[in-house]
Amino acid sequence: MAKDKITTDDGTLIPTKEDKQILSAWKIAFFGAIGILIFLTLYSPDPYGRILLFIPDGILRTFQVTILAILLALLIGLIAGLGRISRIKIINRIATVYVEVVRGIPLLVQIFYIYYALGRVVKIPDIASAIIAMAVCYGAYLAEIIRAGIQSVPVGQTEAALALGLSRRQAMRYIILPQTFKIILPPVGNEFIALLKDSSLVSILAVSDLLRRGREFASHTFQYFETLTVVALVYLILTLFFSWLVGKMEARLSRDVK
Repeated sequence: MAKDKITTDDGTLIPTKEDKQILSAWKIAFFGAIGILIFLTLYSPDPYGRILLFIPDGILRTFQVTILAILLALLIGLIAGLGRISRIKIINRIATVYVEVVRGIPLLVQIFYIYYALGRVVKIPDIASAIIAMAVCYGAYLAEIIRAGIQSVPVGQTEAALALGLSRRQAMRYIILPQTFKIILPPVGNEFIALLKDSSLVSILAVSDLLRRGREFASHTFQYFETLTVVALVYLILTLFFSWLVGKMEARLSRDVK
């Protein structure tokens, strides 16, 4: 019986061992973006230099939202992933419904819903709304990753643990989950990259992330082309850098398995 294969699409530009060309796609995109950004700053300090000085706090807020959201999403995904393989029918059904419903609703709609719709019942701060919405959305995708990771561990491991006197809960905690975490690290890293890009959506809630700071600069100077060019290049550099880190991590895990 074939095991679940965990695949994502956010690391396609990462150079592999077989792709050591000097002009690989990843190198062209990453170093090209850095080169263009440096060139624009040196060639035209005003406005490009001013824009770069204006957005660093937005970059920090983007990281803050992304990290908090991915940590909460991991917790939600772990609970839902365990629920998806639970033998208790009601728990399995609730977890499955959560995954299917959340994955069927766009993230932007979820952000609006939590901030505006639920805001009529309980007032949720802007940044908290953004973090909760992204965590709930990505928790559903992480739940499937965790479920697939757990099911990829050979059944014999659980059977051996039970034979040694461990309960199913103990076998899951001490035997299965530690192996699962090593398996799912690369795809979780890719989800982090995707979440980093989607964090630009929080700017609609007046959260001063990278995109929001760029829009603030552009609204005062009316230099939208220059500002959005810098913002796009910074996002590209960040996502490609973390894609490279994920690729390195995946290669290291592959060596450890061998």
